[in-house]
Amino acid sequence: MSEKSRFGLSVAEKFFGLILLIVGTVSAYFTFTSSDALGPYTGFFGVLSLILAALGFIMIIAKIE
Repeated sequence: MSEKSRFGLSVAEKFFGLILLIVGTVSAYFTFTSSDALGPYTGFFGVLSLILAALGFIMIIAKIE
């Protein structure tokens, strides 16, 4: 593999990690601020949102070899 394709792959991974992190944190914010409307499903959607945010954070800090 050439160095240029690794660089593009690394940038793409970091970009999609940032997108996942943003989507996860925004959805967690809206989940926890509207807990009265969600009722018993607040915990379920909150956990899913935090998993998305954690996955995005891991993708940002991961190193491609």
